[in-house]
Amino acid sequence: MGLLAHPRILIRRASILPRWVRRIDARVAGMINGHRHLPSLDRRLAQLSHLADRSRLWLAVAFTLVILGGAARRGAVRGIASLVAGSAIANLIGKRIFGGDRPLLKDVPVPRRLKSFPTSASFPSGHSASAAAFVTGVALESRRAGLALAPLGAAVAYSRLHTGAHWLSDVVGGAALGAAVAGAGRMLVPARPAPADEPTVPRVVLPALADGGGASVLINPSSGIDPFRPDPVEFLTEALPGAELHVLDQGDHVAAIVREALASDSPPRVLGIWGGDGSVASVADVARRARIPLLAFPGGTFNHFARTVGTATLEQGIEAIRSGSGCRVDVAELAIDESEPITVLNAASIGIYPEFVAARESMEKKLGKPLAALIAAIKALSRAETIAVRIDGRPALVWSVAVAVGESRSPATVPLQRRRLDDAVLDVRVLHAPGRMSRLRGLVALALGMRSSAVLDRVPGRGRPPTIEAFTASSVRIEARAAGQALTIAHDGEVTLSAPLGPDHGAAATITIVPGGLDVYSAASEGGVSHEGRALVRGSA
Repeated sequence: MGLLAHPRILIRRASILPRWVRRIDARVAGMINGHRHLPSLDRRLAQLSHLADRSRLWLAVAFTLVILGGAARRGAVRGIASLVAGSAIANLIGKRIFGGDRPLLKDVPVPRRLKSFPTSASFPSGHSASAAAFVTGVALESRRAGLALAPLGAAVAYSRLHTGAHWLSDVVGGAALGAAVAGAGRMLVPARPAPADEPTVPRVVLPALADGGGASVLINPSSGIDPFRPDPVEFLTEALPGAELHVLDQGDHVAAIVREALASDSPPRVLGIWGGDGSVASVADVARRARIPLLAFPGGTFNHFARTVGTATLEQGIEAIRSGSGCRVDVAELAIDESEPITVLNAASIGIYPEFVAARESMEKKLGKPLAALIAAIKALSRAETIAVRIDGRPALVWSVAVAVGESRSPATVPLQRRRLDDAVLDVRVLHAPGRMSRLRGLVALALGMRSSAVLDRVPGRGRPPTIEAFTASSVRIEARAAGQALTIAHDGEVTLSAPLGPDHGAAATITIVPGGLDVYSAASEGGVSHEGRALVRGSA
């Protein structure tokens, strides 16, 4: 074999690895190179190896995990951090200390060769180190995501053998290094433990409507895209034949429709909504003013509020109204300038996120919500501008300010999924735009969340304030610092535009927590956790 036929290579590798390791390298290389040529397999492995150059493959995977959110998002952050450290150690330290020549190109079948054969030192394999570091890092936060990515990581490592770019010892050494780096990272920054039981929220007894009689349910047919979801009119007509159904048309005003129903001879005892978070928030605002309970059916794409209160499925919503099972939850009120406050169920924000929502809504009917959201995020991040504001009178230059109802453990800049229903606080996240490299820091923080920005904040010379500032409050006021400047505010997936008060005054928005401000149906079992919701509820006192 080429290894034994060239003394120069043998001498250099002999200074690195024991004789028995070199023999195994030669034997494995001979087996792979002598295997029957399979054009399709050779071509795809070469393409996979090239795709993993400069970690492009893993960056794309990380972006996908970020979109999925939750443990997958945390896994993306840990995976990228592990990859960066593992790749740096392998390429900047390992290759310089150990080095070694790569397999002879003449021994590799021509169809398997890479278009551009690497010329750097062979040991350890940087591709294998990056793959192992990323996959291990992801697995430490999300075992399911790690198991799903393991075959891809193994395929990248094997591709380096199949294309003749590395010896077996290079690949094994690189993979061991990458996994070790991820493990060391876990010791420095422990993985988030499984969530403990959430504090409970008092249950309330709501009207039990076996056939839906006395309920008025609004249906937004344009909310969400789910081919497996039944037709709302057909489903509700069969499940709640006594309910009054109203299908919303474009331009319909929810408050006017409900006021008309409340003024009728038989006003509804319950207001229901089939739609996304924006539709649910609109009906919740009217239900609060009318002092009647809300029933939320998950008819949107994300259904953050319905999932939190325990009606994550249509069947749970039906079960809740039939049994009269409910709970009393906190909401927030958003007052823009001197206007009448509106109800916020999950979060309100200014800055990058409202621009993202507006761009997404302009494309989602043609492209569908997931693809529209991806394109909108790229557009919003590429053209984001800083905003001069005052937060409770304190001046700041920011990319965005997000205010969530209830304290959240989410590392995201805009925590949309509530974890608590009754803690009577707002969770405020300020994405600052500090001096040097502010755009890069802001975009990294927006995409990867608080943990990644905290790592960047530790860079020497970084200064203050932190990229993401987080605090809790019962009320927060956000003002435009420039006279005549307007604020664009998004809440619960909807966009609200504020106009400046005049040439001498900037726009202002005040968000205030309202403890126990809304009664809502919940299918949570007695004394236990809601089937798919996030918060626990307890039996009636």
